[in-house]
Amino acid sequence: MIRIMRKIMSTIIAESRGRGLYYTVVMNLVHIIGILRACVNKLIYLKNMKSTIFSLQSNSWIDAFSKHAKIHIGKYVFIRKNVSIRVDHFGELFIADKVFINDNCIINCAHRISIGKYTKIAPNVCINDHDHNFKKSIEGHLLMGEVIIGDNVWIGSNVVILRDTVIGDNAVIAAGSVVKGNVPANTVFLNKREKSYVQYA
Repeated sequence: MIRIMRKIMSTIIAESRGRGLYYTVVMNLVHIIGILRACVNKLIYLKNMKSTIFSLQSNSWIDAFSKHAKIHIGKYVFIRKNVSIRVDHFGELFIADKVFINDNCIINCAHRISIGKYTKIAPNVCINDHDHNFKKSIEGHLLMGEVIIGDNVWIGSNVVILRDTVIGDNAVIAAGSVVKGNVPANTVFLNKREKSYVQYA
């Protein structure tokens, strides 16, 4: 306990030198409120959620809309503002230790989504493990799949990750990409962008 307190104090002192004492206090107060919000969210979905300490910033929420839904959140996961995470049907969501999810992200899980440790997700990222069955090719209104994101992955802003996607460890997904399929480990994935002009007058 003493060792933990020393570490906390040394971190606060180091942060104060760079940010200033006032801003360090405000920042840590925001973190404490985020941890309390996460605890409230966990209490609401106690039967669905397994977690230790994580932070859920303002206007973010994790919902389980089925008694079968399972949510696993690792240590020190940090979820910033306006994040919507929804687990439905028999969905299983796994978020490993020290994952960072930035503002305005959406995660919709109806089957299985796994996010590896130390992964960082930039703002406005959308992750879905299912599509709507608009062709009515099979029974049910959803086409289910999986999304597996490895360890230490960086996902840039405005990325859309679709069902049946596996992203290997240490991969980088360039901003604005639409990802479906396999992304090998230790690679940078980007969609080619080509300009085209259609004359209309």
